[in-house]
Amino acid sequence: MATQKAINFVKVRRSSLIAAIFLMATSAIGPGFITQTATFTATMGASFAFGILASIVIDFFVQQNIWRIVTLTRMRAADIANTAIPGSGYLLALLVIFGGLVFNIGNIAGSGLGLNALIGLEPKWGGLLSAIMAIFIFSSQRAGIAIDRIIIVLGVAMIILTLFVAYVSNPPLGEALRQTVLPDNINFATITTIVGGTVGGYVCYAGAHRLLDKGIAGTENIQAISRAATNGILVVGLMRYILFLAILGVVASGVVIDISSQDANPASQAFQAAAGQFGLRIFGLILWAAAITSVIGASYTSISFITVFSQKFTERKRNIATIIFIALSLLVYLVLGTPPAALLVFAGGFNGLILPIGLTIFIYVGWCRADLMQGYHYPRWLLWLGAITCALTWYMAFMSIEPIFSFLKTA
Repeated sequence: MATQKAINFVKVRRSSLIAAIFLMATSAIGPGFITQTATFTATMGASFAFGILASIVIDFFVQQNIWRIVTLTRMRAADIANTAIPGSGYLLALLVIFGGLVFNIGNIAGSGLGLNALIGLEPKWGGLLSAIMAIFIFSSQRAGIAIDRIIIVLGVAMIILTLFVAYVSNPPLGEALRQTVLPDNINFATITTIVGGTVGGYVCYAGAHRLLDKGIAGTENIQAISRAATNGILVVGLMRYILFLAILGVVASGVVIDISSQDANPASQAFQAAAGQFGLRIFGLILWAAAITSVIGASYTSISFITVFSQKFTERKRNIATIIFIALSLLVYLVLGTPPAALLVFAGGFNGLILPIGLTIFIYVGWCRADLMQGYHYPRWLLWLGAITCALTWYMAFMSIEPIFSFLKTA
């Protein structure tokens, strides 16, 4: 009997870790990321490979520190912040929830565009249908299991489909690999944009909070949690690099991708150029999968911060709050006149401001509050690299202020 219980625990822990990996990964790969990758590959060519590598390295140190500290303290991020610096948790929660709401509006818009490319459905109807699907998932009595399975299936599907297009587009792989480490051109603005949009705001807390809800925490699980964080970054990095290669093959073949007009969709153009109408349908499915999983991830993670305001939020009440969150995002999307592209610029900039605030608190906890982590001897090398990354994210936050003000002026 004891042996069977141990086997069951191992299975549950493995499935929980895989679910957390894919929740973090699919949250990081949304409509904004797909559009940004296509745009930067069209403008920079193979040199953009270095930007992807740099963003993966930065993501690694952010995620490793956050996953470790959340699970070691057995507290959600906002509760950690409040314990370390009284009141800061409320600020962090408000920022993450608002940033998640803005991103979610863009995610619903992306799901509409995906279904439009896939089956020709009018974008707003596609966004409505996708939001209703997400609401149905969270209203299910087995919402937790449904979320885990859908996230994993769609995440794997995105990688396989993008890999097929990368194969068809026949990119210059040798050149791409060379410029991954020896780029002809380095553009720090692109790195800032990619990092702000794929690890800022709610994204960096998604996997850690999922593990906490699954009961995978404490020093006894720290090695498995650390490996899961690493594997999550590898999944994100794999998807980023494959998508880059798929578009690079098209660009290297001489096809000119329109990135200047307001209604341009660079990724759609690249996929269609690589595989014709079938490529366009694949793009629609990938965009929809990226968008709907990001809707789930943004909603789940943003609402996980609401418990800092009241400990009376049961899982059922959180699911209800998540449904309201999705419905509000949908309502704003349906009535909003602002183009989704402009909205995603604002969302990326705003979430770029949130990242250094939360990361600074976490680095402080790692250095000074070992009492919150069950006496765990935190690796100093990871804290040093986390601190350097934190300083870099403050620079990125400064760079993102201009897009925010530009959006507010034109909104």
